[in-house]
Amino acid sequence: MASEHHAGTAAQNKKAYHDYFVLEDMEAGIELFGTEVKSIRQGKINLKDSWCSIVDGELFVNGMHISPYEHGNIFNRNPLRVRRLLMHKREIMRLQGTVKQQGLALIPLAVYFSKGRAKVKIGLCKGKKQYDKREVEAKKDAQRSIQRAMRDR
Repeated sequence: MASEHHAGTAAQNKKAYHDYFVLEDMEAGIELFGTEVKSIRQGKINLKDSWCSIVDGELFVNGMHISPYEHGNIFNRNPLRVRRLLMHKREIMRLQGTVKQQGLALIPLAVYFSKGRAKVKIGLCKGKKQYDKREVEAKKDAQRSIQRAMRDR
């Protein structure tokens, strides 16, 4: 799937596209505190080693680093705290069943703002093997050389 750019994209997880095949993606809200929202608006967020888990019918994101807001003083929270994602219960149950049966992973792909609210794009992902990564890289190189040849005409 092609990566979709939103007007207010704060962060993208490029490593996820390198390490996983994204089978399906969906949008979820995220439960944040005020200083975290301000920090995200400044682009101080890292999704590189983050993943999602489902506990007691609730969806959580782990490992997402949101740097403390400079002017937040006592209101700043732990940058690596586990944050709850907001989705409908039936969607979470469907994801849980799919993840358990097929051995897939839920990976945050992007964080962006939609109508003033922070949203997380979550991907239902299958891990890539080393040979898959090499194959994808070879295709990209071939495509790049074709584009270069067309441009140099």
